[in-house]
Amino acid sequence: MSAYIAVTAAYWAFMLTDGALRMLVLLHFHMLGFTPIQLAYLFVLYEVAGIVTNLSAGWIAARFGLTSTLYAGLILQVVALVALSQLDPSWTIGLSVAFVMAVQGASGVAKDLAKMSSKSAVKLLAPSGDGALFRWVAALTGSKNAVKGVGFLLGTLLLGTIGFTHSVIAMAVVLAAILIAVALLMPPGLPRGKKGAKFSEVFSKDPNVNRLSAARLFLFGARDTWFVVGVPIYFYAVLSDGTEDGNRAAFFMIGTFMAVWIIGYGAIQAAAPKLLRARDKSVEQVTRLAHLWVGILALIPAALATLAFIAGGVEDWLTVTLIGGLMAFGAVFAINSSLHSYLILAFTSAARVTMDVGFYYMANAAGRLAGTLLSGISYQVGGLPLCLGTAAAMAAASWLCAGRFTSPARDLP
Repeated sequence: MSAYIAVTAAYWAFMLTDGALRMLVLLHFHMLGFTPIQLAYLFVLYEVAGIVTNLSAGWIAARFGLTSTLYAGLILQVVALVALSQLDPSWTIGLSVAFVMAVQGASGVAKDLAKMSSKSAVKLLAPSGDGALFRWVAALTGSKNAVKGVGFLLGTLLLGTIGFTHSVIAMAVVLAAILIAVALLMPPGLPRGKKGAKFSEVFSKDPNVNRLSAARLFLFGARDTWFVVGVPIYFYAVLSDGTEDGNRAAFFMIGTFMAVWIIGYGAIQAAAPKLLRARDKSVEQVTRLAHLWVGILALIPAALATLAFIAGGVEDWLTVTLIGGLMAFGAVFAINSSLHSYLILAFTSAARVTMDVGFYYMANAAGRLAGTLLSGISYQVGGLPLCLGTAAAMAAASWLCAGRFTSPARDLP
C-alpha cells in the first residue's frame, strides 16, 4: 500500500502540470494568431513521442525497473517546462512552432514514462480476488484524470494572472520539489528489472491485447478529435469579445469547462466498477460491456454533429446543447476508458505486464495523435459539424474493434 500511495502521488503531481501545460500552450498560441492546424501541430510531436516511448518503455521498465522509468518521466517534465520558459516572442511563427513541438515531444516522452510505470505498478501491487484489480486501477486512473482536470483550470488561471513564462517556471519548481520528496520517501515493493528482458517481447501475441489496443486507439481518437482544438476554439469564438478582459474571462470559462469535464470524467472512471456492478463479473462479461458502452458513445457526437450542421453557425441553443452533450460524452467515455484500463491488466500476466501495458499505451498515443491532427484539420475544413462527425466515426471504429474479443483463458482477478 505504501508503494501504491507513493506511485499515485508522483503520478498526480505529474498530471497536474500536464493538464496545466496543455491549456497554457493552446490558449497562449491561439492569442498569438496561430490557426487551428498550427495549434494541432504544436501537439503532434507530443503524441508521436508517446507512440515511440510506450513501445520502448515497457522494455525499459522490464530491464531497469519501474522506479527508474517513473523518476525519468518526472525529471524530463521539469526539463521541458524550463525549456518552454526560454521561448522568445520575437521568433518567427515557424521557429516558434518547431521549438514548441520539440519541447512538447519531450513532455510526451515524460508523460508516457510516468503513465506506464504507474499503471504497471497496479498490476503488481493490487491484492488478488474480489474484483480488487478493477477497483485499484479505476481509483488510480480516475483520480489522475480528476487531478489533470484541476491542472486545466490551473493553467488558464496562471495564464490570465502571471503569464506564460512565469507559469511554466513556477510549475517546474514545484514538480522538482515533489520529485525529490517522492524519491526520498519511495518505499520498496516495485521490481528492479531483469537483464534478460528482450525488446522483441514488447509485441504481444495475444489477440485480445492487440484488439483492445486497436479499440483504445479509436476511442481516444474520438475524444481528442473534438477535445484538443475544435471545441476549445469554438468556445473562445463564442465567449471572447477580443479585449484583454474579454480574453481573460474566456480563458477562465474555457478552463472551467475543460476542468469540470476532466474532473467529472475522472470521478465516473473511479466509480465505474461500482456503477457496472463488476465485482462478480467474469472477464468475458466485462468484454461484452466494453462493446456495448462504446456503441452508446458513438451516438453522442453523431447527434451533436447533426445539430451543429442544422444550426449552421454560432447559436446560443447550440452552445448550451453542446455543453450538455459533451458532458454526457465524458460520462460514457469514462466508463469505456475504465473498462479498457481494467481489461489490459486482466488480459496480461505479471511477467508481461510492462510490455503489454507499454504496447497498449502506444496505441493510446497513436489515437491521441490521430485525434489531434483530425481536430485541427476537420475544424478548419468543415467547422464544428465535421469535427464532431469525425469523432463519431472514430468511436464507431472502436465499437467494431471491441466486438472481436475472444473468450479469455483467465477469469476475473
